[in-house]
Amino acid sequence: MSREDNRNIVRRFIHEGVIGDLGVIDELASPDCINHAATAEAQRGLEGVKRVVGFSRAAMPDQRWTNELLIAEGDFVVMHGIREATWQADAFRGTPTPKGKAIAVELVHIFRILNGKIVKHWAVRDDLGMMKQLGVIPP
Repeated sequence: MSREDNRNIVRRFIHEGVIGDLGVIDELASPDCINHAATAEAQRGLEGVKRVVGFSRAAMPDQRWTNELLIAEGDFVVMHGIREATWQADAFRGTPTPKGKAIAVELVHIFRILNGKIVKHWAVRDDLGMMKQLGVIPP
């Protein structure tokens, strides 16, 4: 796969899979993929990815991704961006959260792609900043 092919896989995963059609995840992620950014119960396999994406969709149904920077090198694609949304979840990783607050979270996602499928994923998100925006943690 070329670097452009790998960038397109990541673009589709975010803009079609995370925001749109869950079936795209079956197409783009390996059945035994590992999501290092997920909780232990959602780290492995397609069902784990769908669980994380399902939470993301429920928590931020109007999410928008902007300012993408996609860097591909070898089997890896790094994406930097900002996800904006209106928070709709009751909690985040066990901490109660208010609904209806606007958030904008900077994030970096790293994907490893083999044979046209995402096999590994890592993420660095500004969860602390998000919790401050939600009012859970004082500014």
